[in-house]
Amino acid sequence: MRKHILLFVMGCSMVAGLQAQADRWQQRVKYSMDINMDVTTNRFTGSQKLEYVNNSPDTLKRVFYHMYWNAFQPGSMMDVRSRELGKGLYTRNQPDWDGRVRDRILNLKPDEIGYQKVNSLTMNGVKQEYIMHETILEVVLSKPILPKSKVVFDMNFEAQVPLQIRRSGRDNPSTGVRYSMSQWYPKIAEYDYEGWHADPYIAREFYGVWGDFDVNITIDKSYTLGGTGYLSNAQQIGHGYEAPGTKTTPAGGDKLTWKFTAPNVHDFMWAADPDYKHISRQIVNGPTIHVLYKKNDEHLKGLYAALSATVQNNNFGGKFENFVKDYEAKWAEVADAAVTVLPFIESKFGAYPYKQYSFIHGGDGGMEYPMATLIYSSSLGTAFHEWMHSWYQMLLGTNELEYCWMDEGFTSYAESLVSEYYRGVTKKSVEQSTTGTGPRKKSIDQNYKKADIFAGDANPHEDAYQSYFALAKSGLEEPLTTHADHYETNRAYGAAAYSKGEVFMEQLGYIVGAPVRDQILHEYYNTWRFKHPNVNDLLRVAEKESNMQLGWYREYFVNTTKTINYGIDSIWSEGNKTKVRLKRLGKFPMPIDLMVVYKDGSKHLQYIPVSFMYGAKANEYANTEFVKHAAWPWTNPTYEVLIDKPMTELKSLEIDPSQRLADVDKSNNRLEFKW
Repeated sequence: MRKHILLFVMGCSMVAGLQAQADRWQQRVKYSMDINMDVTTNRFTGSQKLEYVNNSPDTLKRVFYHMYWNAFQPGSMMDVRSRELGKGLYTRNQPDWDGRVRDRILNLKPDEIGYQKVNSLTMNGVKQEYIMHETILEVVLSKPILPKSKVVFDMNFEAQVPLQIRRSGRDNPSTGVRYSMSQWYPKIAEYDYEGWHADPYIAREFYGVWGDFDVNITIDKSYTLGGTGYLSNAQQIGHGYEAPGTKTTPAGGDKLTWKFTAPNVHDFMWAADPDYKHISRQIVNGPTIHVLYKKNDEHLKGLYAALSATVQNNNFGGKFENFVKDYEAKWAEVADAAVTVLPFIESKFGAYPYKQYSFIHGGDGGMEYPMATLIYSSSLGTAFHEWMHSWYQMLLGTNELEYCWMDEGFTSYAESLVSEYYRGVTKKSVEQSTTGTGPRKKSIDQNYKKADIFAGDANPHEDAYQSYFALAKSGLEEPLTTHADHYETNRAYGAAAYSKGEVFMEQLGYIVGAPVRDQILHEYYNTWRFKHPNVNDLLRVAEKESNMQLGWYREYFVNTTKTINYGIDSIWSEGNKTKVRLKRLGKFPMPIDLMVVYKDGSKHLQYIPVSFMYGAKANEYANTEFVKHAAWPWTNPTYEVLIDKPMTELKSLEIDPSQRLADVDKSNNRLEFKW
């Protein structure tokens, strides 16, 4: 199913979409928060009203909140874990810790640490007792929450914004951004069919409850904000959010209150800086793209001065003003590129349901949130990756801690294709907006150069394969079932979550056929958006679309570290025909594509399903005869293929010419004949 899926609006369309999805209960929340920020002390006070709907069949005797910023204190679990990992020397004899965290938490001063403190908490007006477990707040309820009932929690809290260490924080010297406000509020933990997910904040991923947010942020009026949600008082706020060509009506005083609403999201992020430059693009019949980036001459002069004289001269003619022009042009390209690639993204992965998306300068790398991302720089690769998280985390909401590879890996898979599309566009089907908001993409450019892996082009996911192969041979690999925070090494986590997860999806196309895999992605999205799917949910969609049994693929590739390794063992003549013996050298059974090329240029694909598939894919190769053989019993180490031509007519034999099989040793996969 490759046809373009039109955008659907929020409200009735979203509700109808939810009703059509798989039947699984989930909790529901509505946050109403008022925040007052003091930019001199880097502290804020907040009030939070949380409507919590228990849609589960269970009676809840306690609830849990995440208090993420308490991790940024010396001696915290995050601090200790980072320093312990740093004792291991792996890649190039370097410490294994995250270079952004290192031992920096240990050295934070009292006015640099982060904290979140609860001053009062009630449920339905009754005071509640609670216990702080560093980054987890346990609330022992005075009265249980019954199934299918709603309660209201009211909380007053205060927080100090930590110095930028990981994801959130303030005053990152590399970006110069004042506030990257992620994981900033007391956030109720998810309760699902597995129970409570009260995971402490150690290093990595997140999981949240879908709901609606109304957030009012009061801050000095010189600051520009961006993030999750729609600004409901844009004409009062201004800062580039007002309707084009209109005048704003700012409130008096030194502060402004920014009023955001965000429907059907599972988190809320914002960022603020007095030197943000705000640009936007309006996509026809689609969302508004916002880009906010730091533009401060003193900060830019520091960045320019840090460059070598060679770079200054070669790249910018030795002129600071050229550096500034290039800096701004790259941020503008982020906005324009988003306009260009969205139709392709939607045709490939599903419709984007919200009315805006923001790329915001901040954080410490790239980190995704609903309707927005924090990005460290104007790198398009990073921008595409973080945006694709909207599909594989913000809209599907898989538990990243348990299935990090389904988030990072599938996002990396999508990023590779989006980047390929953007690089390969040869016909710019854009027009200038009459409102001056920039180019608007009208359609997918069908003339872009797409890698044809069936004709010998390099696989666009090759980097992921190479990273996975290195991991598999390193001795550090752990199963993909490993909890994100519990990997023994950062190196193993990164290669598993990003690279092996990407390989999973590309190799699924090898098993079921690329067109069917694309259908699976659409059906997976349409069935499970807003529903927290797990790997079994994905596999069931894949089985229905492919008419194959695929549980074995999950068992081997996800639950174990067994590797794939096939080779051409031997070849001999049998009269006027040829016999080829293939050998399985690894522990991981897979179907086999064996391409036979003859001296006259003709080709035969000898296709061998594996026994427990109970199905077969269609031919994916143009101008190639497709020969389907009996299934290879997975217990058998060898398999013999009979080719209906003399051996002297063969030019070459190759296992997996499309290079999608994650074979850890391809040295024995190809034979060429010099007759």
